[in-house]
Amino acid sequence: MKLRNRLPAAVLVAASCLSTAACGGDATSSAASTPPGAAAPAASAPANNGSGYPVTVENCGKKYTFAKAPSRVVVMSGGSVAEVSSLLALGLGDRIVANAQKYGASDEPGRAEAIAALPTGGVKLNDAMDIPREAILGLRPDFVLSTYGGGFSADSGFATRDDLAGVGANTYVPRATCGGPGSVDGTQSIEDSYAVLRDLGRIFGVSDRAEQLVAASKKQIADVEAKVAGTPTPKVMLIIPGMTMGAAEFSSIGANGIWNDIMAKAGATNAFGGTTKELFADLSKEQVAAAQVDAVIIVDFMNPDPVGEAAKLFQRFPQWEAAKNNRFVVLSDSVYLGPNNATGVDRLARALHPERF
Repeated sequence: MKLRNRLPAAVLVAASCLSTAACGGDATSSAASTPPGAAAPAASAPANNGSGYPVTVENCGKKYTFAKAPSRVVVMSGGSVAEVSSLLALGLGDRIVANAQKYGASDEPGRAEAIAALPTGGVKLNDAMDIPREAILGLRPDFVLSTYGGGFSADSGFATRDDLAGVGANTYVPRATCGGPGSVDGTQSIEDSYAVLRDLGRIFGVSDRAEQLVAASKKQIADVEAKVAGTPTPKVMLIIPGMTMGAAEFSSIGANGIWNDIMAKAGATNAFGGTTKELFADLSKEQVAAAQVDAVIIVDFMNPDPVGEAAKLFQRFPQWEAAKNNRFVVLSDSVYLGPNNATGVDRLARALHPERF
């Protein structure tokens, strides 16, 4: 597979990103603001008569107040499925009037098909494969989700958060990706995925469902951690085959991101975690060959043969313990920000420590 599109780092960050920082695009103000047409902040709002509304959520340095649950939701792409997958996990697919996110695969049974079945709003995407300003305003949304702060950047041809507020739409970016790829510092964790579920739970009035999902994920991960406790800690390489993220031959090897937390909870460590402060390592063949690699995560992103990609790697680097033992696992959305991280932890742990399962 040759996917040589140089996607913005935030694209694959989508599912992974990172430490909370100042917002990208226009959402940099730290002052609270209530978008036109929205209810007053909860502190001064009248009693909500038990409905739970109005609800005020702080996002990327601004406050957004929801008088009721959104009913015309637009999900921008950014190369992610974190946002749309979280909405579907919360049972909110019927609120989506246009979705631009797709990943071609999912570690959650039926999720990729459910995403593919969502309406697209008949939008013609721009060169970045996302929804341009006029198109998104024409959809008349009351809530728009972007993968990262730059998804609301006027310089990139997108509607700003102020543009959308002007037509009555609140906006949201996962807290961990407000600053975009420049905010990477390796601190992202599965807790950031839980934050998305909890924020959306509050916004849509389904906090009970969000807490159920978080609790189930935490239990599954705790069970895995207990099983792998005391085992040797293999070094794992995560790679998105065919994707170009830098100048060197191997530029899509994950260095810093949520996957490091997933590896740790599965009883492993990132073989390339210390090579850079960036999200992805940008390495030569010689650097990759010299590394200790005990197992490989092949990230399935629009890839017709992810298993074959592992075979190609092992043929090139037969000295790896991973190659000698044919030890790899194919994962897709569970290694990124989103509701499926427990699946990634479980499947990786089973591949690395089969004797414990």
